[in-house]
Amino acid sequence: MASNADFVQYVADQCSGAGEIEVRKMFGDYGIYCNGKIFGLICDDRFYVKPTEEGRNFLGNADMRPPYDGAKDYLYISDVDDRDSMSQLVSVTCSALPMPKKKK
Repeated sequence: MASNADFVQYVADQCSGAGEIEVRKMFGDYGIYCNGKIFGLICDDRFYVKPTEEGRNFLGNADMRPPYDGAKDYLYISDVDDRDSMSQLVSVTCSALPMPKKKK
């Protein structure tokens, strides 16, 4: 089951306070980026964020789930309606992630 385009856009809008948000279709679902860094996935109308210590600390009791069969666990974000919290989570997560490698 693929994600609904309206849900994908809603999640991107909710994260937009963190920076320039972009979604890219990949493997039938979506990767979500902030200022060029991939920080999460949207799979089957569910939002997942790469696990970082900063993200786990921000969330407190974080629910960890794999976004698809065979994947490592990500932070599962069930409540995407709080725009400020979403933007803060994206900011703290991206600050802990390395810059993407430059393509040759």
